[in-house]
Amino acid sequence: MQSITLIRPDDWHLHFRDGEMLKETVPATARCFNRAIAMPNLVPPVTNADMAMAYKQRILDAVPEGQTLEPLVTLYLTNTTTAEDIREARQKGIVASKLYPAGATTNSDAAVEGIKSLYPVFETMAEVGMLLLIHGEVTESHVDIFDREKEFIDQYLVDITATFPDLKVVFEHITTKDAAQFVLSSSDKVAATITPQHLLLNRNDLLVGGIKPHNYCLPVLKRNIHQQALRDVVASGANKFFLGTDSAPHEKHKKENACGCAGCYSAWSAIELYAEVFEQLNALDKLEGFASLYGPDFYGLPRNTDTITLVKNDWTVPDSIALPTGDDIVPFYAGQTLTWKLA
Repeated sequence: MQSITLIRPDDWHLHFRDGEMLKETVPATARCFNRAIAMPNLVPPVTNADMAMAYKQRILDAVPEGQTLEPLVTLYLTNTTTAEDIREARQKGIVASKLYPAGATTNSDAAVEGIKSLYPVFETMAEVGMLLLIHGEVTESHVDIFDREKEFIDQYLVDITATFPDLKVVFEHITTKDAAQFVLSSSDKVAATITPQHLLLNRNDLLVGGIKPHNYCLPVLKRNIHQQALRDVVASGANKFFLGTDSAPHEKHKKENACGCAGCYSAWSAIELYAEVFEQLNALDKLEGFASLYGPDFYGLPRNTDTITLVKNDWTVPDSIALPTGDDIVPFYAGQTLTWKLA
């Protein structure tokens, strides 16, 4: 096979950041994705509808002439979020809100402490048809970082999905066999996104031979049995799993640091990275469902009608990308060869 034509895909989880960074991240995403769920963990976080709509406009202003992109902005849930905040956001077309346990990832210090206190908000979300997107990790310091996803399932996610059976929940960027099994065993109101890094890598790729800061992300890479479980579910074509890159840019000096930032910036090679995975799995026939169909179906949005084409053409992911700020960023898979390229 020398080419693959897909219905144009969407990215159901990414970080554009803000300000000058948008001049880099928005064109990188618009090159192949039609819609993108924009994470709200800015500084300050996007906590109400007015902030969300202003952020959407800043993203749109950064779309290059001749390209199209529909940013789907989200609300950042806090302990002060109200049912009225949810209703107002939904009236303005906001499709989802994001639950970060406080301290779980970049810019999440203002997030939720005491998840059950948000149950009235979840009830309203179910009522108005707003999706709940969850970063599913506990943050208690005594819990091993490799066990935090499973602990979140046991402590919180089982109860959330049982208490609100009509609430659509996306378990974001899952990393474990436990998470994959939970999603498969749950109702059709529960789905998950999977990143390219968690399909391509495991914790050996982070730690063996020295720490690889540009492979450091949260949730952290897990052992190979969990990586294999994720590869198995995407190869199966199960429609509960769809594309969400979690592309998360950080300047090189912030990654290569004594306390380096978490995040892999994959936007410029995202669809090619996924094609690499699906070819490795002899499952290229399942790529379109994962990338282009299952996400809009779960969100209740129309599938895209235009297409993209990938061609067999070896190319090397650049070692660095110059940012408008004058800094450099090291992209995910920097210096490595991919065999598929967007035509």
